[in-house]
Amino acid sequence: MHVSIVLFTSDLRLHDHPPLRAANEARLVVPLFVRDRGVTDAGFTAPNRLAFLADCLRDLDAGLRERGGRLVVRSGDVVEEVCKAATETDADEVHMAADFSAYAQRREHRLRHALEADGRRLHVHDTVTSAVAPGALSPASSDHFAVFTPYFRHWSGVRLRDAMGAPRRVRVPDGVGSEELPSREGLSGVSAGLATGGEAAGRARMTSWLRDGVGAYEDRHDDLAGDATSRFSPHLHFGTLSPVELVHRAREVGGPGAEAFVRQLAWRDFHRQVLAARPAAAIADYRTKHDRWRSGPAAREDVEAWKEGRTGYPVVDAAMRQLRHEGWMHNRGRLLTASFLTKTLYVDWRVGARYFLELLVDGDIANNQLNWQWMAGTGTDSRPNRVLNPVTQAKRYDPDGAYVRRWVPELADLDAPLVHEPWKLRGLDRAAVGDYPDPLVDLSDGLARFKQSRGLD
Repeated sequence: MHVSIVLFTSDLRLHDHPPLRAANEARLVVPLFVRDRGVTDAGFTAPNRLAFLADCLRDLDAGLRERGGRLVVRSGDVVEEVCKAATETDADEVHMAADFSAYAQRREHRLRHALEADGRRLHVHDTVTSAVAPGALSPASSDHFAVFTPYFRHWSGVRLRDAMGAPRRVRVPDGVGSEELPSREGLSGVSAGLATGGEAAGRARMTSWLRDGVGAYEDRHDDLAGDATSRFSPHLHFGTLSPVELVHRAREVGGPGAEAFVRQLAWRDFHRQVLAARPAAAIADYRTKHDRWRSGPAAREDVEAWKEGRTGYPVVDAAMRQLRHEGWMHNRGRLLTASFLTKTLYVDWRVGARYFLELLVDGDIANNQLNWQWMAGTGTDSRPNRVLNPVTQAKRYDPDGAYVRRWVPELADLDAPLVHEPWKLRGLDRAAVGDYPDPLVDLSDGLARFKQSRGLD
């Protein structure tokens, strides 16, 4: 009986898993996950993602055991550990999902070279972690799309592969050693409201949201207090849900809400193809504006206030406090907090992107970095100098103030619209909100500074 290894990376599921399907055909299979030392050394681990990952691995192991198998967990260099497992089991091939980052591409090249030197084969499968593979679509004049609308037009015309069911049985060779499964217990720095990870949790949410939530998505996805987004992003980041299956199932539901949701999945693929073509955009301006971002003690004090949710602008502070408590933030909140840091405070987008990656359970390099660049005006936005006014935005997307009151308890007794502008209170009314701070900067002053810095005045 031939033996295959399935190397799980950011595809921690059994449903719609092409590498597992291919490896499992008339073979013994080693389902392997390596706790990658390279990822740790690069500083990309964060408590919230480690906790969610532990949930995912435990759930994946449970699913495999229901089918007669189990998950093999190792730690170290991925190439070394895969080759060790191949030698131990006499595996002649390895299957894995394609990845697009520069680090993943280097890892894949090293792994292919090491396996082939030992007479083994590496099979890399596209459309496991994306609906349309990065590089599958490109305009005639470039290696990638730099504007979303034409990309989406082409993306919408792609015939996606069919989604696959989970295997009924997985047979693992005897005697394959494994470390203990990690657990979120004992991890420090985990957000108190962090969601549960794993395919079972993801599929339960997918079923309920596509039944009860997606119909209203077009109208309510920007409603801060309504919490009407899918919250699938952590599951997409860890691959406990398949983007291909999500597109198929949303299209089966149909309607404006489903169409708007599918468009968001296309945005995810858009960012991945941008970063695949321009990996330096993870740390450098995609389209530089030659900004001379603020630095020094004053800027550092502003950044700390922004991180702590004490800017004096309630909707910004509410979003930042949600991030700290849940390890997740509403997408409208992400836009508002990023615009405020980069344009109102005129602080380097990399400062904000780095802090988000410290806390976000869905901390995805492509989406996080390129969305930050979008709001900073250094990315793919066709209106790079737009500035989101946090008061106007709050009144539009949190008109009753429920989102602010939920996350900023100092303001819980205020009604709209004053809950969005507490600095207008006077006397005893102002004293009643305790030590909630005055605004760090007047919005008109922040806008004038930004325009002057960009040469727009």
